[in-house]
Formats: sequence, structure tokens, C-alpha cells
Amino acid sequence: MGIVRIEDALRLAAESDLDLVEVAPTARPPVCRLMDYGKFKYEAAQKARESRRNQTNTIIKEMKLRPKIDAHDYDTKKGHVVRFLKAGDKVKITIMFRGREQHRPELGYRLLQRLAADVEDLGFIESNARQDGRNMTMVLGPLKKKSEAQAEVKAEKAKVTAERTAQKEADEAFEKAHREQAHETATPKKPRRRSENLDPDMEA
Repeated sequence: MGIVRIEDALRLAAESDLDLVEVAPTARPPVCRLMDYGKFKYEAAQKARESRRNQTNTIIKEMKLRPKIDAHDYDTKKGHVVRFLKAGDKVKITIMFRGREQHRPELGYRLLQRLAADVEDLGFIESNARQDGRNMTMVLGPLKKKSEAQAEVKAEKAKVTAERTAQKEADEAFEKAHREQAHETATPKKPRRRSENLDPDMEA
């Protein structure tokens, strides 16, 4: 629109049923816009809310193991690590040494490498194994972003719910059809025959 007097700008805003909003007060001359300020504030709040909703905080989970862990416990711990990585979280693996185990750090290192190899389709080594006193730690990072993991979990839940609903409807339809068929094929009751031993006068 170019440079206009403030009185003319206010008159144009009133005629258009809009607000005169100063967007660059430090400019010379100041820059203003004609807009629906209430709508502008509402849309800005909606965008900010949507942005916060899409923000995801990466959480670092921790899993502790012993160097001489047995096979069953290892599978259990690995299952937890898999679940964390699928959820898009980082996992800090800590190997705890006790007594003479501290003189054999290679046991912990091999265990960490084995675990990393077992979950390589879900995560990667973000921080290599390092000795920290009686402990050895390693950090695994998820291959998928937190938002992607959450979207997959949500989609999986929706799929399971849909399958359960479809199965329930199918079962109800089958039961209804079975009841109707049983009703149609039911044997009709035979009419009661007149007894030959009864006195005709009694039946009358």
C-alpha cells in the first residue's frame, strides 16, 4: 500500500473491519499490517500447541548386567533393551564387576559387543564401551526417531483394535446365523392324538 498517514491507515482498517497491527516498530517509517488480530493470535497459539505436541524428549534408559550372566537372564535383559529401542529411547548398558571380575574387563567388553550385535537391527553403538571404576558402560541409540517409534506403536495399537473388533463382529454374526438355522430346523411338535381308551362322554 505504501506510505500513508496514520489517520488514513486507521480509517482503512475500520472500513475493512480489520486491525492495524504494527509489525516492525523500529523501521523508519514503522511498518504496519491490516489483519484480523484475534484470528492471528488464535492460529499462532494453535501452531505453538501443535509444535509442542510433536516435540519428543529422548529418554535414556539403563540396563545393568553382570559379566557372568546366565542365558535366561541375558534374554530377559535383552528383551527390555529391544523394547526401549523400539520406543525410540537410548539405552545405557552397565556391566557391574565384583571382586576378581574387575581384573577381567574383556568379559564385560565381549558381553557388550554381543548385546550390540543382537539388537543391531534396532539400535547402534552411540558411545563405545569404556571402563568407569568397577563398571563398564556403553550407550545404544535407536535407529528410529522417537516420533517415528511412537507413530508405529500407535498404528500397531489401532491395527490390533481393528482386528479385535472385526473378530468380535464375525463371532456375533456366526452365533446369530447358528441360532437362526437351529430355529428353522427345529422339529415341530406332533399334535396330540385322541386316546382310544378314553370314554367319549368324558372328552365331550
